[in-house]
Amino acid sequence: MMTASRAVESPRPQTAQALSHTSESPPALGPVAGRERIEVIDILRGVAVLGILMVNMGCFSLPDGLPGHQLWPSMVERTVEKLILFFAQEKFRTLFSFLFGLGLAVQMMRAEARGVRFLPFYLRRLGILFLIGVAHFLFLWDGDIVHNYAVDGCILLLFRRRSLRTLLVWAGIFLSIPLLYFALTTGYAITREVNPQIMKWNAFEDHPDEEQKLMQETRRIYSHGTYIETVKFRAPDLAGDTVPGIADSYILGIFLLGVYAGRRGIFHDVRAHLPFFRRVQGWGLVAGVAGNAAFTVGGAFDPSASSIMENVGRMCLVVGAPAMSCFYASTLILLAQGERWRRRLAPLAAVGRMALSNYLLQSLICTTIFYGYGLSLFCKLRPSLGLLLTVIICLMQVLLSVWWMRRFRFGPIEWMWRSLTYWERQPMRVSRRPSPVA
Repeated sequence: MMTASRAVESPRPQTAQALSHTSESPPALGPVAGRERIEVIDILRGVAVLGILMVNMGCFSLPDGLPGHQLWPSMVERTVEKLILFFAQEKFRTLFSFLFGLGLAVQMMRAEARGVRFLPFYLRRLGILFLIGVAHFLFLWDGDIVHNYAVDGCILLLFRRRSLRTLLVWAGIFLSIPLLYFALTTGYAITREVNPQIMKWNAFEDHPDEEQKLMQETRRIYSHGTYIETVKFRAPDLAGDTVPGIADSYILGIFLLGVYAGRRGIFHDVRAHLPFFRRVQGWGLVAGVAGNAAFTVGGAFDPSASSIMENVGRMCLVVGAPAMSCFYASTLILLAQGERWRRRLAPLAAVGRMALSNYLLQSLICTTIFYGYGLSLFCKLRPSLGLLLTVIICLMQVLLSVWWMRRFRFGPIEWMWRSLTYWERQPMRVSRRPSPVA
């Protein structure tokens, strides 16, 4: 993929020192200790995982490709869908992807600071994450992104010793691929002349009759099917969903931006980079509003090949989503510099520290609510009520996360993931030192 290789720059002295053990500690990797965690990263991760639910709620409650306003044609429902498109669609997944890349950089710097082998640890970690994602896909919900992250995370290894400049160049290349793709589909919508292969990739336009039958079958299975029937229904899609595609190119680009930020040590010394975050906030707001306004007017994440407006909007989202994510992240970072806002945002850090558990819990709750083996509300909950349900679930997860993290070091899935990665049972409960005798 690349011809030149340059050694990774050494982390900044204060970063390396903060990430290393004392001289008496053995050179081994271990879970990030509480004192080593960067709270603002946990806050951002918590916001990301809660925001993802706002978009996923429509995926849980309706067949893919069926917008809610077609079932409930009212101004209220259409407005709710537009608001979700503008403020949430792809923004929080982008933020989550950025933090995944940032986490890779932190782990890599910790390994180098301690003089231990990073590659075996990282591959075990990704392998277990992949299995967790596959189990999630098969046994709960076919919208899983965890197994995709594990596959794309392996590709990231090609960049772990590249220069900072190379990271930015390749991030731009990966992000330009979906931009070019939707530029081509826009050209087809205008001229009706394009390479047939482009239209073949647009599966939703290839066979509309088959797509309609699939949508009807999806509605039947998830509305009335048994649990075993739902598992059998989505199982054949796993192999195709694992193969990297256009969406993975976008994710890889965001991953690399996260690696770049981690290598630069931006989040390890936030106060020294406050002017940078203020600039990001301003430019992110301007580009985010412009890009997402165009996307919202188009109104389709999977645009029709014949609609110029939908394809232009989708192309603008490739720029608008990362820009708005930058605005969200920088705003939260700047707010967290004040003591009052730091206390207000602290519960979100608890959500972020057990983000994987919360992500899977969302699937467990929502599939139980919507699928036939649960409350059977599939295609019965309008978008406005879905947004209300999202708020209720998010509040519940915040309260549950705060309660859990006061008692345990990890979320339950994080604990299992770490124990299997290190092949050693990790201590679970928070150690409470006895109060000194007066």
